[in-house]
Amino acid sequence: MKLNKFILAAFIQILFFTAAIAQYNQQTYWSSDGNSVLELNKGNIVAINALNNAQETVLISSQNLIPKNQSALDITSFSFSADKQKVLLFTNTQKVWRYHTRGNYWVYNLATQSLSQIGAKMPDASLMFAKFSPDGSQVAYVSQNNIYVQNLENNQTKALTTDGALRLINGTFDWVYEEEFDCRDGFRWSPDGKNIAYWQIDARSIKNYLMVNNTDSLYPFTTPVEYPVVGQNPSNCKIGVVNLANAKTKWMNVPGSAIQNYIPRMEWANNNTELIVQQLNRRQNQCKIMLVNTASAEAKTIYHETDSAWIDAKSEATGWEFINNGSEFIWQSEKDGWRHLYAINRDGKERLITKGNYDVISVVAINEAMGLLYFMASPNNAIQSFLYKIALNGDAEAERISPYDQPGTHSYDISPNGKLAFHSYSNASTYPIESVVALPNHQLISGGTPSAKAKILPFSPEFFRVTTADGISMDGWMVKPDNFDATKKYPVLFYVYGEPASQTVKDVFGIGYNRLYAGNMAKDGYIYISVDGRGSPAPKGRNWRKAIYHNIGNINIRDQAMAAKEIFKWGFIDTTRVAVWGWSGGGSSTLNLLFQYPDVYQTGISIAAVDNQLNYDNIYQERYMGLLPDDKHYFIDNSPLAHAKKLKGNLLLIHGTGDDNVHYNNAEQMINELIKYNKPFQLMTYPNRSHSINEGEGTSKHLSTIFTKFLKENCAPGGR
Repeated sequence: MKLNKFILAAFIQILFFTAAIAQYNQQTYWSSDGNSVLELNKGNIVAINALNNAQETVLISSQNLIPKNQSALDITSFSFSADKQKVLLFTNTQKVWRYHTRGNYWVYNLATQSLSQIGAKMPDASLMFAKFSPDGSQVAYVSQNNIYVQNLENNQTKALTTDGALRLINGTFDWVYEEEFDCRDGFRWSPDGKNIAYWQIDARSIKNYLMVNNTDSLYPFTTPVEYPVVGQNPSNCKIGVVNLANAKTKWMNVPGSAIQNYIPRMEWANNNTELIVQQLNRRQNQCKIMLVNTASAEAKTIYHETDSAWIDAKSEATGWEFINNGSEFIWQSEKDGWRHLYAINRDGKERLITKGNYDVISVVAINEAMGLLYFMASPNNAIQSFLYKIALNGDAEAERISPYDQPGTHSYDISPNGKLAFHSYSNASTYPIESVVALPNHQLISGGTPSAKAKILPFSPEFFRVTTADGISMDGWMVKPDNFDATKKYPVLFYVYGEPASQTVKDVFGIGYNRLYAGNMAKDGYIYISVDGRGSPAPKGRNWRKAIYHNIGNINIRDQAMAAKEIFKWGFIDTTRVAVWGWSGGGSSTLNLLFQYPDVYQTGISIAAVDNQLNYDNIYQERYMGLLPDDKHYFIDNSPLAHAKKLKGNLLLIHGTGDDNVHYNNAEQMINELIKYNKPFQLMTYPNRSHSINEGEGTSKHLSTIFTKFLKENCAPGGR
C-alpha cells in the first residue's frame, strides 16, 4: 500500500509515534493509541498493527530513500521529528569500540518528499548521535569530537564547539566512560531548543596503551588507546551549556574536583533552566544528585548517599524518570539492603515506593495516567524474572503481572500509554514465546504460541541449589550426559564468571549451551555445570552482591571451589577429571581456581583474562577493589598472577593481541610468571583480535576447535 504525501503526513500525525531510541540501536516506535509500531522492513518504513502483527502499511517507501545518482541507503535506524514531518536516517554505520555509533545521517522531509544529507561536508561516516531539535527545524550531531548544528531550512551548519581534538572530546566520551558507565551519546537538547548541554572529556593526560599490529603491513605499527589503569587519574570531566544563537559555552560549576569525581549521568531537569546531574566520587561509594541552574551555573546538591562498598551509576544512560509534572523523579537505591525504588522531590525529600525483602531488577515503564509503575523482580527465585506493578504513591503492595503458570524469564516492551506490551517469555526448556498483551491485566491479544521456528535444545538443563561448608547457598544449573547412569562417574566442566558484571545462572532458554564446544557435550559424556556465588548481580540483596568488595579473586573463588566440593558428594562426578573455563572476568576466575584450588580443578581454559588487576581500567577495578595506595594489597594478593606458582594442572591461555579491553600484556605477564616458576602450559594467541575474538576468517571455528581439543585431551569424555 503506497500513500501520497498528503495522506501520508496526515496518517503519521494520527499515529503520533513516540520514539524510544537507545544510544546505539533501534528500539520500538509505539503509536500514542498503543496499537501500532513503526519498523524497518526491506528498506521501507512501515506501520504494523501491534494487535495482530499482520496489517502493515508502508509509510515511506524505500524508493523515496534513494539519494540522487546513488544507490539505496542501508538504513540501520531512524527517528522522527516531534511534528512527525521529518525522519532522520542513520546509515553507513561504523563501530566505535563496542557498537556502531558513527556513520552518515540523512533527513527525509515528508511534506516535500525530499532527501538531504546531514553534515555532507564532514568526513564520510564521521557523524555521531544526530538528533532533531524539539521543533524539528535543526539537527545537532558530533563529528570528530565537536558538536555541530544544521538548519534544515537553509542547510547552514554552525560549529557549536571548535576545540575538539583527538583527546579533547565534546559531546561523546573516552574509552573508559563508554565501557564502564555505558556513556556514548554526550549531548542533550534543551526542551525549547535554544541550548545544548554536553559533556567535555579531557583525556589528554591519559596514557596510551599501544596495541602492536604485526600482520596488516610489511612493518609492524601500533594503535594507541587512551586507557587509564588502576591508580591513574581519570579524565577531566565537565558539563557545558552552549547557546545556539551565539555558540558560546557556559561551564557549570559542579562542586568537587573534575578529575577525582565522575559525572556518569546528566539531563535537563524537565525544564529549560536546570540540569540534573549524578556525581560519583573516585572511589564510587558516594553519590550526589545535583540541580544545576544553567543561568548562574551554580549547582545544589539535593540528594546524597554513601555505601561502605560502591554505588552504581543510574541504570539508564539516557533519560531521567520525572513524575508529577517534574516535581519528583524515580531513583533506585540499595541503602536499606535491597534495591528499591524511591520518589525524590526537588528538595531531596524521598518516599519509598517498593517495600519488602526483594530487589527491583529494573524499571520497565511508568504510567502516570493510571498511577502505576511497572518493574521486573523475582522475590522468591533469583534465577527468574517477572513483571510487577505498583501504585506510584507507594500505598499498596506490588502485584505480579506475569502469569504464574509461566515460570522463567519474562521481558516487556510497554507502549507509552501503558495499554499494550510486547511480551517475551522463555525458560531453560521453553523456546522464547512472543505475544502482545494488554495491561494492566496481562490479557493475551495475539501470539502466545510457540513459533514455527522454535528450537529444541539437544540437552535438558537441571537447576539445583547447593550450600557450601561456609553456609553460602548458591544457585546452579547442570546438563547431564545423554543416557546418564548414576552408577558411573563422569568428567565435569564448570563454566564460571564470578564478578559483578554478569550472572551465569538464569532460567532462560539456551542456558547450559557451550558455543565453544565443537560437538555435543552431553552426547560425548560430559557433565556441564555453572554456579553463581557472592558478588554476582543476582537479585539476592545488597549484601550478596557487595560481599565481593575488596574480594575479587578471593571470596568469589572460594565460593566456586566450595560449591564444587559439595557437588562432588553427589557421587557421579569423577573428581580426577574436573575442568573449568571462563572468559574475561571468567578467565581470571578460571586461573584463580586452577591455581588456588589444585586439589579441586585439574584443567583450565582461560580466555582474555585479567591476570593482574592493576592492569585493568580504573573505573571498573577501583569500584570493586578500592584505591591506591591504601588498597593496593587487595589488587595484588587476589590477582591470578600472585598464585601462578601454585599451578599443578593443565592450562590453556587464550588471548587476542588487539584486545582494547583486557590488553594482551595481561597474558604476557602471566607467561613470564609461569616461565619463572617452570610451569608448563599451552598458549593460543589470536593476532589483532579484540576482546570478543571473533574477527577474521575462520577465527570462531578455530577457537572452538582448540577449546574442544584441549578439553578432550586433558579431561577425557565419557562415563566410567
